[in-house]
Amino acid sequence: MKESGNPGVDRIELMQTFVRIVEAGSLSAAAEQLKTSQPTVSRRLQALERSLSLRLLQRSTHVMKLTEDGERCYAHAKDLLDNWKVMEADLRGTQDEPEGTLRVLVPHAFGQEHLIKPLAEYLERYPRVAVEWMLHDRHPDFIAEGIDCAIQVGVVDNPSVVAIKLFDVPRIVVASPQLVSGKSSSLTVDDLHNFPWLAFRTFYREEVVLTRQSDGAEHTFSIKPRMSTDSLYALRTAVASGLGVGIISGWLVADDIAQGRLLHLVPDWRAPPLPVYLVYPHARYYPARLRLFLDTIRAIQPLGQVLGVPKNGKDKSKK
Repeated sequence: MKESGNPGVDRIELMQTFVRIVEAGSLSAAAEQLKTSQPTVSRRLQALERSLSLRLLQRSTHVMKLTEDGERCYAHAKDLLDNWKVMEADLRGTQDEPEGTLRVLVPHAFGQEHLIKPLAEYLERYPRVAVEWMLHDRHPDFIAEGIDCAIQVGVVDNPSVVAIKLFDVPRIVVASPQLVSGKSSSLTVDDLHNFPWLAFRTFYREEVVLTRQSDGAEHTFSIKPRMSTDSLYALRTAVASGLGVGIISGWLVADDIAQGRLLHLVPDWRAPPLPVYLVYPHARYYPARLRLFLDTIRAIQPLGQVLGVPKNGKDKSKK
């Protein structure tokens, strides 16, 4: 679809650029996501405005805002591009060789160890795909950041995404041998109140909640952490050094417990498990590279076994 009077300008490309500018929030961010230069993005915007004889954006040094015409254009452009993608997918069929760049956000702990093997298998299977593998323990803004999907630990409360539950991660109470002075086998849950505590601030800060596995009884008490961190690895290291007691994902400390570097305290008591989700935005169309990556992650049976947890295949769609 070429612009009348200028056969070198592709209107689909212009609308794709305009949508990316709006969703990224700036021309420079759009240029980065489109793998091009800011002057190129600016020229495409100007070409679209000329072709429509409309002003779509109001720009100043620090602010970019859609005009009323721009808001209407954005809504129409989104619909048109979605329909275009659906048409392409239908005409080409679902067996297309996936290509392009897939941007995935994953937690530090899973992303640098357990998910590398399935990622490698995916890349070997689809050589025309490249992956940006970003390690962050946060919830992404999929549209603004141009992220295709994420692995997310914890509750998903974003109504604009699809969340597929992969499994639950059990969490246990651990301490160093020197901290408990050989008394770990005789400790009760009430004894935990008397130890110094370390907090994983993402999921617990000033209160500990434990559940007894044998009968579901709950025990809650307040803590004043000597140290708080948002890094699971830092928490494990601090606990192993004897700074205090901590609650850590069981899979991460399994080897430490087996080797005697850490002790599993009050084994019948656990903190609430953490759900792990595969998350991606709602859309009418998903490119082959994303669809096949989602299939790859959902098919990982051994991952839950490696982490010591059963696979949970139930879907939880946020609508």
